[in-house]
Amino acid sequence: MSSVSVPPPKCLQKPLVVPHRYMFGPGPSNVPPRILKAGANPVIGHMHPEIFEIMSDIKTQNSMTFAVSGTGHAAMECAIFNTVEGGESVLSAVNGIWGERAAEMAERIGATVNTIVAPPGGFLTNADIEQALSKHRPVVFFLAHGESSTGVLHPLDGIAELCHKYNCLFLVDSVASMGGTPLHMDQQGIDILYTGSQKVLNAPPGTAPISFSERACQKIFSRRTKPVSFFLDLGWLANYWGCDGKPSRLYHHTGPVTAFYSLRESLAVLAEEGLENSWERHHKVAEYFHQGLESMGLKLFVKEKKARLPTVTTIIAPHGYDWKEITAYIMKTHNLEISGGLGPSAGLVLRVGLMGCNSSKDNVDMVLAALRDALKHCHKSKV
Repeated sequence: MSSVSVPPPKCLQKPLVVPHRYMFGPGPSNVPPRILKAGANPVIGHMHPEIFEIMSDIKTQNSMTFAVSGTGHAAMECAIFNTVEGGESVLSAVNGIWGERAAEMAERIGATVNTIVAPPGGFLTNADIEQALSKHRPVVFFLAHGESSTGVLHPLDGIAELCHKYNCLFLVDSVASMGGTPLHMDQQGIDILYTGSQKVLNAPPGTAPISFSERACQKIFSRRTKPVSFFLDLGWLANYWGCDGKPSRLYHHTGPVTAFYSLRESLAVLAEEGLENSWERHHKVAEYFHQGLESMGLKLFVKEKKARLPTVTTIIAPHGYDWKEITAYIMKTHNLEISGGLGPSAGLVLRVGLMGCNSSKDNVDMVLAALRDALKHCHKSKV
């Protein structure tokens, strides 16, 4: 056997250096030292009893609740892949990019997909939704509660009753809203609800809490066919997370145990503050931010105050400026991330996310100062 010399890559011979940065975009958020420290605990086996105890801490009173090993996209696919079979009808509300993504995921598994599109920066009425439910008779209706691409906080009240009237499951994306604004899964009749670890929860990206109602479980566990994804199969995941009532757990995948540590600690931080206090803080900080923006002459993309997402604010891109130059200048000069639009809002807005520990009036003042500085120094077209 001939010997082959493989020199080590020079890049890996240098120490890893990651700068500190103010993460005030739509996510991920800054991770507080306490949560970073939790994630640095020793790695132990993903089937050890201590890990099962941590997993139990992450779960809620709803029996079918756990965290998907992946980002919010993985939870979205987990919800759709388990509840929908090929040929079934799915209705997706498009009030930004996430409704578009949900529709594509459903299409990829052979569902018949229809969409109902909200006006830019706006939301759908319950009458709009009922008309579409009556016409298309879907098995699942998808809606993003906090649409981070447009900054819309979509009303939820009364929608579940409409869905259930037409024998449809109500699937809600709360990646950008959970912890930052009132949300009640059981009270509001939501059948599948998921979020992500990296926004209001302030944990590193990589875990996505999800919960299924009893109605959703009945649909899933009476499927004619297996879910298209083994990795996201609810039967296997329910067993791994101890949600199925069985005495023993089988190996399904190697859970990201250090991510579980971080997620568990982030939930502890939120529990210590209290949900209601967190909701109130995010709303007060958002109002303070919006007032500051308007005093600068900037305009908000979402006109109706009650429809403004308190965690991610969309600002109409200032006339005459290149939004890319503004975000680049703020990053270079202030070490602060804000971003442009995404999907339907691309090229139209600036997006600022103040979530979890980042939601404070001091951080608002920092963002406003950075924006003032950028508008002073960035090129403005006379056209």
